[in-house]
Amino acid sequence: MPHPLRQRILISGASSGLGEGMARRFAAMGRDLALVARRSDRLEALQRELLAAHPGIRVEVAAMDVDDADSVATVVPALAERLGGLDRVIANAGIGNGVPIGTGAAATNRAVLATNVLGTHAQCEAAVELFRAQGSGHLVVVSSVASVRGMRGTRTAYGASKAALNSLAEGIRSEVHGTPIAVSTILPGYIATDINVGRRGPFTVDVDTGVDALTAAVEREPVRAYVPEWPWRPIAGLLRVLPLPVVRRVT
Repeated sequence: MPHPLRQRILISGASSGLGEGMARRFAAMGRDLALVARRSDRLEALQRELLAAHPGIRVEVAAMDVDDADSVATVVPALAERLGGLDRVIANAGIGNGVPIGTGAAATNRAVLATNVLGTHAQCEAAVELFRAQGSGHLVVVSSVASVRGMRGTRTAYGASKAALNSLAEGIRSEVHGTPIAVSTILPGYIATDINVGRRGPFTVDVDTGVDALTAAVEREPVRAYVPEWPWRPIAGLLRVLPLPVVRRVT
């Protein structure tokens, strides 16, 4: 069945990278936006840019640190009130500066796990509570192809955090199955953003290509999507069955 137009969209991590790119794409589609990130100065600059380019839309911004669950629980409903509700929440904020396990930088890996898992969980709690009250909504959890198998080096904690998000999103999907609340898990491959420094492989695409594919996937509202679908869907299938010695060589 076709889904209703998602006019009012909240995007976290909107001050840079994929979040900033999605904000531009959805603004060009005429959508109203609620943009959150830690860096309010960059959000306000983006807000000015989008309103100048698309004067018919609404763009609300707010500083929000996903590491602060109380901040998330306050900011998300406040933005929903300012826009008259939210039709879609894209839980995109995350960090990726992991280090190899056991090399004396455990705190760095804990930060990756805490922000990506607990920060996304906080966003999901706020979004689904809002959607339950509204009776509808679309939750988008941004995971990663790095979640498909355990990864070595700088990807270990990052991949583990994203694997947790796959399970979190599926659990929520099971909970709301049969209701007007949709849940999508999006798994980007290597896209040339700041978060992917040290995690770029031979199939890395530029930000514009990645954002175009990501936005199109979100609009389809799939249960799960790889971005870009080619070559990441077949690669993900291979990663699941290849022996670990092969996986560690190709990733």
